[in-house]
Amino acid sequence: MTNTKSVTSKAFVAIVAAAMLFSLVAPAAKAQTAEELQAQITALMAQIEALKAGMTTPAPVGGNCAAIPAPLTMNATGANVTALQNYLISAGQSIPAGATGFFGSQTRAAVAAWQSANGVTPPAGYYGPITAAAMAAKCVPSTVPTTPTTPTTPGAGSVTLSGEATLDSFDIDDADDTSIQEGDEEVEIGKFLVTFKNGDAEIDRLDVKLARTNTGGEVDPWDVFETISLWVDGDMIAESDASSKSDYLSRTNQTLRFSGLKLVAEEDETVEITVGATVRNSVRNLGTNDRWAVTAEGMRFFDAAGVADSAVSILPGTDSAQFTVDVAGEGEEVRLSLDSSNPSATDIIVEANDATNDVTILVGKFEARKGDMELNQVVVRVDTVGASTTKVVNSVDLVIDGKTFRSESIGLLSNGKSQLVTAAGEAIWYLFDIDGDIMLDADDAVKAEVVVDIRQQSGNYGSQQQIMAGINTAEKGFFLAEGAIDTLASSSIKGSAIGEKHTLVSEGTSLKMKSSSATADNNATTPSASKGNYSMTIEITAVKETMYVPLTAARGASTVAGAAYQIEDGSGVATSTGTATEVLNYRSGGRVSGNFVEISDGQTATFELLVSYNPATAGFYRVQLLSSAFNPTGAVIPDGTDVTTATPVEDFETSSININE
Repeated sequence: MTNTKSVTSKAFVAIVAAAMLFSLVAPAAKAQTAEELQAQITALMAQIEALKAGMTTPAPVGGNCAAIPAPLTMNATGANVTALQNYLISAGQSIPAGATGFFGSQTRAAVAAWQSANGVTPPAGYYGPITAAAMAAKCVPSTVPTTPTTPTTPGAGSVTLSGEATLDSFDIDDADDTSIQEGDEEVEIGKFLVTFKNGDAEIDRLDVKLARTNTGGEVDPWDVFETISLWVDGDMIAESDASSKSDYLSRTNQTLRFSGLKLVAEEDETVEITVGATVRNSVRNLGTNDRWAVTAEGMRFFDAAGVADSAVSILPGTDSAQFTVDVAGEGEEVRLSLDSSNPSATDIIVEANDATNDVTILVGKFEARKGDMELNQVVVRVDTVGASTTKVVNSVDLVIDGKTFRSESIGLLSNGKSQLVTAAGEAIWYLFDIDGDIMLDADDAVKAEVVVDIRQQSGNYGSQQQIMAGINTAEKGFFLAEGAIDTLASSSIKGSAIGEKHTLVSEGTSLKMKSSSATADNNATTPSASKGNYSMTIEITAVKETMYVPLTAARGASTVAGAAYQIEDGSGVATSTGTATEVLNYRSGGRVSGNFVEISDGQTATFELLVSYNPATAGFYRVQLLSSAFNPTGAVIPDGTDVTTATPVEDFETSSININE
């Protein structure tokens, strides 16, 4: 095999030499002097000798060895000019315009400078065969020393070690959650942050110590832990049994040794090694919040030259990761809250003579804390103030994490607790038997939606009927969930999820306040002339039929005014003192018909209520919109039966301002 390789190499050199000499013949006829021809021959012979010597990939000083065809001279253009310019720039010559692909005066000067510096005469700035050969002769051998490529952690690829690495830092951080429990598997208990300088390193061995920091009692790590593992970037790189005294280096220092890690740490890059633990299901003599620390007692690593080094007792002082081991179920709870997608108070358009189904009135969240939970029962309260709930609601579903549960019973609970139904029937509790079909993962939240089917309005409830749902103190008493312990106590169900009031509209109008403002016009000279100026921009939408809204406003309750309002003091109590003037102006949408605005079904018109108020006593005051009357039959004064109440009230009030009387 050696002889064959030698013969092949010599044949290759001969072929290359012949080709190079042949390339010399063609331009030789154009050579102006014997000196130019001799320079070419000298340059080519240098390359042949280099090939015979077994040179690897050549690289010129300041450029690559890709052949640049000659000749090139003034006004030449193209890729060859660009290549020449790049070569000259990399060789240290100045071309202010850069590699433009145009051979101009700057390029000619750069060629001349290179020729002068490299003994090519005359240095005329002409790139011909002699200069091309001289540039080729500048190619020098470039060999890259090789070292074994060492794999890093799974999925991280590989690197080539370099340098004489020394340990720069070794820090220890607590886990993201410093509390673990019996039965936890591969849970994080600490982090090692390792950085090397002056080169790359391969970590071969790591000694990890587990120590209980409580005073009193005798609990050893082999009584608590099944396994201890090391992780990098989410991948396990090593695992050790930890359930027997024989797994540890000695009984006194309670240290586990992880060998053969082959973990590469690149120079100045911090490697994060996560320490994980699997805890026994039942730990003997375990108390509440049993405290532990994890430390690193030693580390062995190699540098690029394969030189081994060890860092013993590498911890700076008492640095360690602290954590607690709790009895299973300790601190477990389910936390309730509203989800960000919970619907704001709104008008819900319902049918007068048919059911309206699948209406979401509440979106909450169930979150498990300190462990996984199995959900078994949920109770939700539905309120319909002013009407029996069963007259408004046909059925209620609870959709948890995409799974739908239909209420098992209405009002009467099957677990032996008292029946939760108000005397007037305006609040009903709906029970949902989950029966373990929903698992709540620790520290994860699932979405829970209350979805109702609403009965037809006609004969059951009025057009402005309100509805809401929630889970609060009373309902949490019927919430059943199991964690590591059997059933969580009601005190372990935290928080609440209470929805907003929605208004059911079957026919008439719906209201929305778009904006409001309040300014005080205080008169220092004549305080009694001080007043407040209020503005409310209101959108009124017609539902099912064309509606006529009068352009009138009135202070106090009114069944005929397009906008009825009241003045409230700083405590939110209506006051009849002082004097007020008001006007309801049309702004857009619909069609003005006399002193009315005609609004077609589904169309929205915009109005502005302006109120000027002069109080009898100085203080804080605001305006509260009460209602809007309309007529479904034409542009005539409403008969007092068709009135839309402004709800929820907090959405239809201005800010309070101080009016100095």
